Amino acid sequence: MRKFMFLGLLVIFLVGCTIAQPQTGLSGTLTIFHAGSLTVPMKELTEAFQSEHPGVTFETEASGSNAAARKISELEREADVMMSADYTVIDKLLIPDFASWNVQFARNMMVIAYTDESLHADEINGDNWYDILTRDDVLYGHSDPDADPCGYRTLLVWQLAEAHYGVEGLNARLEDHCPPENVRPKSVQLIALLESGDMDYAWEYRSVAVQHGMKFVELPDEINLSLVEQAGFYSQATVEIAGKEPGTTMTMTGKPIVYGVTIPRNAPHPELAAEFVKFLLGPEGQAIMESQGQPPIVPPVAAEPGALPDSLHSLVTKP
Repeated sequence: MRKFMFLGLLVIFLVGCTIAQPQTGLSGTLTIFHAGSLTVPMKELTEAFQSEHPGVTFETEASGSNAAARKISELEREADVMMSADYTVIDKLLIPDFASWNVQFARNMMVIAYTDESLHADEINGDNWYDILTRDDVLYGHSDPDADPCGYRTLLVWQLAEAHYGVEGLNARLEDHCPPENVRPKSVQLIALLESGDMDYAWEYRSVAVQHGMKFVELPDEINLSLVEQAGFYSQATVEIAGKEPGTTMTMTGKPIVYGVTIPRNAPHPELAAEFVKFLLGPEGQAIMESQGQPPIVPPVAAEPGALPDSLHSLVTKP
């Protein structure tokens, strides 16, 4: 009897010691600035990371990618991770002064999102979309080209559409039918206007349309900015947007849509940030991106792999 009592007390003691042990693993708060089009996958990514590392919390801010970069470069705000819907934003606005590397990790394509209640929803398709959009009774919008890559990519698509379809003046027609009041800072803000019926069509990424249950028109490969094979054709389109310094501009050239991620030089928690980026670039992160309509780049691409944290070297390849 005494033996069993002793064993029982021993078990209770050992269990108590186990409970009293401090949690091991990662901990801290990560601040992430990210493109608005990454809002839904970001929620899944952070929740999945937290399930493995309960000691980590996140503060995420969605905005246009250019605006996100300027929070760091102009407003001197601190972020642990910056994720852009256009990897060249990181190259143009953050490297070399505010970041030292850039990893290309996912793709996307441009579409025209709409609902069953949109005017002429039963007619529009990948061949007649520009005739539908430029009807007098139709309202459509896009995001701000100076703040959001989806905005200037819309303008690039319009230029490419004129060249692809051979319709003279099509670019100007599309611009004329989309007044400034139809432009929003982020492309995802247009979704609410579609859902309320205040707008018929919105220029969006395919992933955003999929994530919000929108119908969408798929555009020809020659203009949807999705294929590396069409990079030469895409490059004929250019757009001038706000530059690195106030009062300056920079030229954005048509190219396949590729997302980029970096850890800014002023990151408060660079080691923890590297662990999150490792998760993003690994199998679990890639599966989440795929499920959200944003095909991952496998393996991820970095122009200067040697500039990355050591833990990320093996995950990337050079272009």
